[in-house]
Amino acid sequence: MPHDPVRVADTRAWLSLAGTDLRAGAHELLATPPFCRDAVFHAQQAAEKTLKGYLVWRDEPFRKTHDLAEVGRQCALLDPTLLELAQRAAVLTQYAWRYRYPGEPVEPTRAEAERALSLAREVHEAVLARLPAEVREQLDSRPDGI
Repeated sequence: MPHDPVRVADTRAWLSLAGTDLRAGAHELLATPPFCRDAVFHAQQAAEKTLKGYLVWRDEPFRKTHDLAEVGRQCALLDPTLLELAQRAAVLTQYAWRYRYPGEPVEPTRAEAERALSLAREVHEAVLARLPAEVREQLDSRPDGI
């Protein structure tokens, strides 16, 4: 039996935006020198949008927040197998604001940006694995591709 088409579309919209953030983050690392500030921001955004997409799918309201610990806890309440990954992903929260404005004395390193994007991809893949094929259809199957 097909799922609610509105819920499918809304969930796809969140996951599509998350995939775009993953691709943008990977693209930022191709520059010389790489744009690591932007890459870590896109990693945070990808994880946030992915987790919120899962909440949309489960019809679970959420606050307007960038706090991945909070959003991840909500997801883990619905699916306890997401708890460990959500706890690890919470470290990405800082990239929603850190490095976005003047005053931060250091830049993130390329290695830090690669780790952040890898963690965001892991979140994305874990959530996709928990959704029906009907939702995953038409999504870019290469979220880290350029």
